[in-house]
Amino acid sequence: MATHREITVGQIARIKDCRVIGIAGGPEKCHHVVADLGFHDCIDYKAGPIGPALAKAAPQGVDIYFANVGGDILDAVLPHLNMNARVPIFGQISQYNRRERQGLRDTGVFLDKSIKLQGFRIGSHLARRDQALDQLMDWYRAGRLKFREAVAEGLEAAPAALINMLSGGNIGKQVVRLAAAA
Repeated sequence: MATHREITVGQIARIKDCRVIGIAGGPEKCHHVVADLGFHDCIDYKAGPIGPALAKAAPQGVDIYFANVGGDILDAVLPHLNMNARVPIFGQISQYNRRERQGLRDTGVFLDKSIKLQGFRIGSHLARRDQALDQLMDWYRAGRLKFREAVAEGLEAAPAALINMLSGGNIGKQVVRLAAAA
């Protein structure tokens, strides 16, 4: 489920010379992540188990996993994390509509591999906001950061756009364009 956050983080990691592997739902999304956004590889979580695909895409393991989805996808990535890996958690999109949130299945991996799991909230870093925005805009103007929008037209389309986004039906950031007041 490559969200706009994950796509931005992945592009920044690529700019910083990291090997970047995305996880998205469907061949069209995976193609977009690799061909348009420049990730090295993308795993289609709808095509089968993530574990074997991740082992193939990252045979040396994973040093940083940016967690925005949680649930089964996070559980599938955990065994592939390297010693001293870092897992910043920015969201839990797979859990938002659940009555009971799914917990981690194997917390022992954090101890066994000295993995650091840490919540990340943008509001905790407001002192660096302007500096970060300046850098992001420089990369965007230089064509190094790209984005795509799925645009729904009119307020009446907002509920369907929200459902589409939550079910993974969009490619890129889902937005609703409102008509200008007459």
